[in-house]
Amino acid sequence: MKVLKKYLSPVVILLLMILFSSCKSEPIVEPEITLAKEQMNFTKESGTAALAIKTNVKWTVSSSQSWCTLAPASGEAGTKQITVTVTENSTTDPREAIISITAGSLTKQVKVIQELVKFTIDNKKYTVEAAGGDIAVNIQAAATYTTTIQPSWITLKSTSTDNKIQTFTVAENVSPYTREGNILYVSGDILDTVKIQQTGKALSIPADATGMSSTATELAKKIKVGLNIGNTLEATGGETGWGNPLITNDLIKAIKQSGFNAIRLPCDWNQYADQTTLIISSSWLARVKEVVQYCVNNDMYVILNIHWDGGWLENNCTEAKKVENNAKQKAYWEQIAVALRDFDEYVLFASANEPNVVDATQMSVLLSYHQTFIDAVRSTGGKNAYRVIIVQGPSTDIEKTNKLMNTLPTDKVANRMMAEVHYYTPWNFCGMTKDETWGNQFYYWGAGNHSTTDTAHNPTWGEEATVDANFALMKKQFVDKGIPVIIGEFGASARTNLTGDALKLHLASRAYYFKYVTKQAIANGFLPFFWDTGGLINRNNYTVSDQQALDGLIQGATN
Repeated sequence: MKVLKKYLSPVVILLLMILFSSCKSEPIVEPEITLAKEQMNFTKESGTAALAIKTNVKWTVSSSQSWCTLAPASGEAGTKQITVTVTENSTTDPREAIISITAGSLTKQVKVIQELVKFTIDNKKYTVEAAGGDIAVNIQAAATYTTTIQPSWITLKSTSTDNKIQTFTVAENVSPYTREGNILYVSGDILDTVKIQQTGKALSIPADATGMSSTATELAKKIKVGLNIGNTLEATGGETGWGNPLITNDLIKAIKQSGFNAIRLPCDWNQYADQTTLIISSSWLARVKEVVQYCVNNDMYVILNIHWDGGWLENNCTEAKKVENNAKQKAYWEQIAVALRDFDEYVLFASANEPNVVDATQMSVLLSYHQTFIDAVRSTGGKNAYRVIIVQGPSTDIEKTNKLMNTLPTDKVANRMMAEVHYYTPWNFCGMTKDETWGNQFYYWGAGNHSTTDTAHNPTWGEEATVDANFALMKKQFVDKGIPVIIGEFGASARTNLTGDALKLHLASRAYYFKYVTKQAIANGFLPFFWDTGGLINRNNYTVSDQQALDGLIQGATN
């Protein structure tokens, strides 16, 4: 037994030593993580950035938010680059994510901050049809913003309660040309723009005879007596440029209630047109259409013209300007005709106003302008294919017209043309403002209206017999041949410098002049339009300012 113990002890000891050695733990390594940064900042746009880390053991990495992704997601000890990717922040708030890097029992974090969307617009370009309509602009904004609309044909209709949607109304584009507008947004130091492009109306459409059945002669019988709304739409500098207020529906109502059933609208176009492209402002076309609509809504016939217009046509019936002016006449009338194409026979177009013509050569040029006018209107189709059109005699003077206007322009539609002259005869009574060496003013007019005390200002010519003779010329030249005649303007200034019996006699003779001219015009198949710039009917309160003159006009039209 002792021998066994003697030999077993070294073996046991060896086994115990081996066992003890195998049960002893490896040395414990403390994990370490070194980060290049503890915070990463991104703009609102999507993007990537590198995050450098260093560990002494294996590591893993994770993100607290799905919009922030990491690659690679794990790795061995050492220095590594982690790619951090963020998506666009389309919210109106800044956002944060936490990147957690874990190595063994140690975790460190990096904060990711992405800026908010301070201001953004989903769609910055809209295309709208000529008919117009509403568009909705979707906005994301972290702060207040302002909206500025550059063209008047775009208006703000509404803004949602959370300020995220603005709805705009785009008016009808009555022009045949495409137009563009901008909506400008400002939020803090951010400026953004929404662009609106609107197509124009078709330059030509198929003919439409609906509501256009009357011939010129038939239409003339429907128009009794008309009124010019002068010194307004033709005013230099804009509709109110010569002191009159904007034309309103209430004014048209007042004119109708006063006894008129037709209106002549002298109108300027040249000052509203680009002189390179000859494109008329679509806003001005829309305004004129609005005024025409007032007239039609009140069952008033309406004549629209190109008036003096700076004199580009009126003062240039010359061979030197013929080509240039015909190009402008064509361009302007195409646009005007397209804008007003949908109106029925209540709307008539007049080529010009008082074209200055003194001889046959100039008359030939004027006829070319009229021909261009007719061709341009007819080419646009629709109701314009049948619209009654009006051409002016030379200087709209009866004697010149009788002498020089021996032919008329050609119209492919029969019986749809009228001729126009004006009547301010005798000028000594109608417009002369002071006595001259060659003659005095006429304060009094007509049988029974001569002064016995102021004989120097009684007329020496131009009374009833002259009216009869002049109108007879036009009747024979036009009316008897199926061409009605427009007396586009007539009138006589009130001599307010007179007093007492002289003023009373003057105003009575003036009212008689209006009555006689109106009556004789209608008797000869003419359509008389009185020239008024606000003296007959007050443009501000819509009351009659000159009842005596109005009575003369209406009596002439009804008796």
